[in-house]
Amino acid sequence: MFKTKLIPLAALAMAVAAAPAAWAAVTAEEAGKLKTTLTPLGAEKAGNKDGSIPAWTGGYTTPIPGFKNGGKRPDPFAADKPLYQVTAKNMDQHADKLTDGVKAMLKKYPDSFRVDVYPTRRTAAAPQWVYDNTAKNAVKAELKDMVPVNAYGGIPFPIPQSGAEAIWNHTLRWRGEAWHVAIKGVQTTANGKHVTTGIASGDFQMPYYFKDGSADKFDGQHWSIRIQTTGPALRAGEGIVGRQHFNGDKTQVWVYVTGQRRIRKVPNACCDTPTPNSAGVATFDQTDVFDGRLDRFDWKIVGKKEMLIPYNGNKLLTVPEDQALLAHHLNPDATRWELHRVWVIEATVAAGKRHLSPKRRYYLDEDTWIAVLADHWDANGQLWQMGFSNPVVMPDLPGTTSPQQFGFYDLISGAWYHDSALNDAAEQYKIMPRYPDTTFTPEALAGDSIR
Repeated sequence: MFKTKLIPLAALAMAVAAAPAAWAAVTAEEAGKLKTTLTPLGAEKAGNKDGSIPAWTGGYTTPIPGFKNGGKRPDPFAADKPLYQVTAKNMDQHADKLTDGVKAMLKKYPDSFRVDVYPTRRTAAAPQWVYDNTAKNAVKAELKDMVPVNAYGGIPFPIPQSGAEAIWNHTLRWRGEAWHVAIKGVQTTANGKHVTTGIASGDFQMPYYFKDGSADKFDGQHWSIRIQTTGPALRAGEGIVGRQHFNGDKTQVWVYVTGQRRIRKVPNACCDTPTPNSAGVATFDQTDVFDGRLDRFDWKIVGKKEMLIPYNGNKLLTVPEDQALLAHHLNPDATRWELHRVWVIEATVAAGKRHLSPKRRYYLDEDTWIAVLADHWDANGQLWQMGFSNPVVMPDLPGTTSPQQFGFYDLISGAWYHDSALNDAAEQYKIMPRYPDTTFTPEALAGDSIR
């Protein structure tokens, strides 16, 4: 079904079938490609044959005129025009570059859903120290029982040898050290009614990317969050704080229950458990298209393929919310799609495990490792949901990342969810200095959440 682009993947398919408990780091010779034929984060540096995907030349690091950290993020490519549009009428001509979920959306909403394809801009970038750490990880990092070992401060497996390694690249992608985001979750019912599930203030931090850290001193806690809910009125005062660990058994999440005025530890902040922050609409592992522990699934690299994906989506942030969110999907007029190479990763529920969606397929952008799209099948084998994110270029970071902008379309019921709708927020992803470690504790949550 999929044609691979990298020669090593042909042999890799046979190796993946063996599914060993540990994968070794690549050789120094292979890692050397990160300075020649591959980008510093592991993508193919060259463009494709017809030039529709250009070569990577360092990413986009030019400051956007007038932008100040903490303000609204403008679109540096506002002058770009679509090269062509994919609709229900011509989708067969582009079928090999569309995910099953996108095809389903085109068929379900032929009069309103479309894909506007813009010139491909390979904007992905990161600081040099992230590139340096990625090179170290290539020869030192290993995956043992689904947990990274000897990885720190960069893409852990820039030349992945398994589907699990590729998904860890997504989980540990470059997003900065610390940031603040104004959060608003919106569920849209099948009849097109928008319902706000939560308005909140979010603080995020990645100890994995502390610049002054190192692999030998890192304790495995790679992700910290604190979210304080201010609306709607029914949920005002709620809060959640979490510390995510490489070893899922060591991940800890607490919530503040307003009715009890108590902090409660979440017993299973994982997988298909509904998230409190979404009012139960989304599951924990739908955050950022995928997040959380990997041991619920068996992971397989299907291949690498040229696909049409949402990308450089600053445009979506520049329009008012009531124009961005239509009855059944995001507004195509405000959504930018581009042709990029993606890693196609398939997840099948592991033996002895259960999940609401026993089969999933993820599409990881090769330049950033962001899971930009996903297809979910239900227990009956029916295509159920299409997950999506909206990567945004941030030259001040520098990087192209998805600032808590993700969601999914329910292809069966017609309902959908978008988190976060940052359109009307005065602040859209503010880069922050490192937070004190005490910020992400249940005690701090209790002190800030009392109504």
